[in-house]
Amino acid sequence: MALRFRPLQCSNLICTTTRNRSFLNLRNYATNYQKPDSDIYREERRKFRNSLIVVMGGGLFIGSLIYSILTGDTTKLDEPTIAERDALAKRESGVTESSPMRLRMEEFIKEQQSEIVRELEKIDGKSFRTDKWVRETGGGGISCVLQDGNVFEKAGVNISVVYGTLPRKAIDQMRVNHKAIDPNVTSLDFFASGLSLVLHPINPMAPTVHLNYRYFETSNPDGTSNTWWFGGGTDLTPSYLFDEDAVHFHKTIKDACDKHDKDYFPRFKKWCDIYFNNKHRGETRGVGGIFFDDLDEHEKDQENTFAFVKSCLKSFLPSYVPIIEKRKNMPYTEKEKEWQQIRRGRYVEFNLVHDRGTAFGLNTPSARVESILMSLPLTAKWRYMHEPEEGSWEQRLVNVLREPKEWV
Repeated sequence: MALRFRPLQCSNLICTTTRNRSFLNLRNYATNYQKPDSDIYREERRKFRNSLIVVMGGGLFIGSLIYSILTGDTTKLDEPTIAERDALAKRESGVTESSPMRLRMEEFIKEQQSEIVRELEKIDGKSFRTDKWVRETGGGGISCVLQDGNVFEKAGVNISVVYGTLPRKAIDQMRVNHKAIDPNVTSLDFFASGLSLVLHPINPMAPTVHLNYRYFETSNPDGTSNTWWFGGGTDLTPSYLFDEDAVHFHKTIKDACDKHDKDYFPRFKKWCDIYFNNKHRGETRGVGGIFFDDLDEHEKDQENTFAFVKSCLKSFLPSYVPIIEKRKNMPYTEKEKEWQQIRRGRYVEFNLVHDRGTAFGLNTPSARVESILMSLPLTAKWRYMHEPEEGSWEQRLVNVLREPKEWV
């Protein structure tokens, strides 16, 4: 723990020290006094201070305490950050049901990342590259990426755990949906964690899939939650539409939603169609799924909302694995591969132009760009003024993207 000593301010042999409230002194006061012999005083003070600095470990703290008492310098010692307190709690007692939600969400997404990666490696036959990274301000993440696989051209399953401080501008933006945030604060500590997944198969008959579930909270100085919310969703983006795939995907997600609220699926399906929309193209990115954001105490309590998020995330493998197993080895032509590349171009357009998560990540100081752009496909194409043939399989997909339909 770093210790800071407040320097004396001397002018014409009159030394003034300003004392602030601290752990060591509960009074606020300032003193002015005439020093009888400034040269002798400075030399003795220097010797005494230097003798304290060489003390190691706990003795350093005791030394600083004595220094404070004798000199009146009561500068506040650094408090541990929320990230440091959380790290200590995990080391000492682990994560339990009574732990803060941020620690429970972090543990859950780590478990799900491991399970999903294991299953995808079985399907592809190749292993993911795993990169663990750390943020200087607290937290970090694990990026698992597979490129040039047997089934997946590119696949990424990432988790991130971020501690930081929100500036006033970001606070003002958040207050639009979260009125409980104090409008008078100039900065606010925050915590964000989430699992993001994007799979781009080689075979154009197999659909791309995206998933993201996240938790966000702002914190009081003591580490208790100030305000919190969950967000997330998953969506399917085929190049060639098989109705039975879309039905299976949506039905599996609906079953997960219905366990918690019958209104969730129709509400979040519509939200998905609205959000994942390439407005400049007049079409959705894919055939839908669910999307939600800002689910906080005004929706349901924290425990029930967390249970809902867990059900949704656990439904991913049952919703997608049967589809990829069925489509990964289907025959296809060069023309069909070309169409897949064009559709991937639309995918890139949405992520770089409209996606709020990508924009937030790229505008976050010290952000890990490689993890943020993991969602982009390895290859994509843009053909000038390209339109599918009337009545073709490709045209049928575009028609559905321009007028989203209900699958279940």
